[in-house]
Amino acid sequence: MSYRDQSLSGATGVEMVVALYDGAIRFLYRASQCVEEDDVRGRRIAVKKVLDILSYLQARLRPDLGGAVAASLADFYATMFTMTLEASHLESKEQFEEVIGFVRNVREAWGVVARDPEACRVLPRELRTREERFVAPTEVFAPGGEAAASGWSA
Repeated sequence: MSYRDQSLSGATGVEMVVALYDGAIRFLYRASQCVEEDDVRGRRIAVKKVLDILSYLQARLRPDLGGAVAASLADFYATMFTMTLEASHLESKEQFEEVIGFVRNVREAWGVVARDPEACRVLPRELRTREERFVAPTEVFAPGGEAAASGWSA
């Protein structure tokens, strides 16, 4: 098992979303570096990985549950997809850096959500880990591993 696999083995659904953003940022940096090195093949590979991540994130959105937030994220992913393609087509290091800035900002917001133990409750079922899927909706695990009453109400 690789270090990356091992580090994600106990991750929550939100932490996995953050990891996908980290991957997108890493591949955007690689694409930018390839522009500098005039490495067309490397740039295309890196861009394809970014587009795959954005497509995956967008495909997992649930507008029926996420409402306006899901719609905003869908628009964001579509815009980042287009901007990444444009940066690659124009071989523009500056445009890749602009995309990196936008993705990093939203990644930071997900990072804040990842630190909120209640956040997993609003994630779509398919973005939850196996363990998170089977936790009763009214339970939240306290630091000692004991279940505590949820502060959320409908």
